[in-house]
Amino acid sequence: MPKSLTPRLAALNEEILGHAREFGLDFFETIFEVVTYDEMNMVASYGGFPNRYPHWRWGMEYEQLSKGYEYGLSKLYELVINNDPCYAYLLESNADVDQKLVMAHVYGHCDFFKNNFSFRHTNRRMIDEMANHATRVRRWIDKIGVEKVEDFIDKALSLENLIDQHAPHIRRNPDPKRAEDEAKSNERVEGFKVNREYMRGFINPSEFLDSQRKKVEEEKQKAKKFPERPQRDVLFFLLEHAPLEQWEADILGILRDEAYYFAPQGQTKIMNEGWASYWHSTIMTRRALKDDEIIDYADRHSGTMSTRPGSLNPYKLGIELWRDIEDRWNKGRFGKEWDECDDLRARSTWDKKLGAGREKIFEVRKHYNDITFIDTFLTAEFAIEQKLFVYGFNDKRNSWEILDREFRKVKAKLLQGLTNFGQPIIEVVDGNFENRSELLLAHKHDGQDLKGDYARETLRCLQALWRRPVNIVTRYDGKGVMLRYDGQNHSEKKVDL
Repeated sequence: MPKSLTPRLAALNEEILGHAREFGLDFFETIFEVVTYDEMNMVASYGGFPNRYPHWRWGMEYEQLSKGYEYGLSKLYELVINNDPCYAYLLESNADVDQKLVMAHVYGHCDFFKNNFSFRHTNRRMIDEMANHATRVRRWIDKIGVEKVEDFIDKALSLENLIDQHAPHIRRNPDPKRAEDEAKSNERVEGFKVNREYMRGFINPSEFLDSQRKKVEEEKQKAKKFPERPQRDVLFFLLEHAPLEQWEADILGILRDEAYYFAPQGQTKIMNEGWASYWHSTIMTRRALKDDEIIDYADRHSGTMSTRPGSLNPYKLGIELWRDIEDRWNKGRFGKEWDECDDLRARSTWDKKLGAGREKIFEVRKHYNDITFIDTFLTAEFAIEQKLFVYGFNDKRNSWEILDREFRKVKAKLLQGLTNFGQPIIEVVDGNFENRSELLLAHKHDGQDLKGDYARETLRCLQALWRRPVNIVTRYDGKGVMLRYDGQNHSEKKVDL
């Protein structure tokens, strides 16, 4: 079981806490617990939470983490939970320099969790909520059976990315045209015009008016879209309209809530890890390191920042971009005058000595996510300095290689990988397709085709929840295609887009 801090670790925590506050970090109360490597792997396999609903994937992730540690391939140094208070775990076997580095890194994360706009709508009591979710799922297992519940969770988890990650930040205003249409549709059915009031009952008998009202209502229902606008939160649409049993709806609602809780962490991975790395580096090198700890610290820090060929390390990219922003705003390398300067010598020595860098990075930390962070602050100079490039597979040479170093293409590739977590954008466009109660989805094509096996498996899981055939319109080789699964067979046909 996790243990509280020893007097030695408590003293180190007080030291790092003081440095973090001195630099202006603002965070919820942070509670550290000490765990063995086995306990760390167990908590990490649950996504950082000590109590989750029972499912085989937690065991699979635990085995993967344990094997990585035992074979010396990987080691978890820190784990922190977005909560109020924040909870973080320290590995019992770590040396003091590791513990200080982890504490400084954790305080950077906690500051980001509290202040970045993406986390504003997250549940700050999620530890309690996760335990509540686990209890509810276990009750359904006792009542329905473990195999049936686990099979449903398998299907629902394969759909957990079909949410609208921006929904918590959207406030929709009433549509005036919709209100006008509803007002028109609610007008009374009067029948034929009558000049003599005593003739009304003969010209417009009640049976005729009733049939007219029924006809108007049927036309109204046919004209009404279902849903009225494309719905990106597919899980919510299923909760509202799929013929789910009570236990299925409850579990699907649980998984949807958890997906929305974790979504901001995916939206800010580069910023968040970069911010925490920036502050552990700043606190350690400027305040907390002792002379005899420098080599060990350099080893741990360089291990975190190392990047394998052909991959992107969010820690490295994030920390370097934060440092670049601070340096640019300290030297005044921004604005109209800087952008219009094409004298290379002047640009290389440019320094207005504004000293506004620290203030700027705190401002950016509050108002940006990964996409806006990269789009706004990643410059051509930064891309060259960090040796960023686009790579891909060359079919002729049968090898992976650098395809392009051009800045715009590098930036576009980065942003494409960050949009919707690099996953396809899927929307519900019709819940009564061709008046057969079939589900019709649409893929918003961004240049990347759907992977056929993933698409078929997703349709299979959707059909299991919708109970009727499910279709999706997409594009392959520039041509419209509709994929369909009816519960037994997959099929596809060409369609006009």
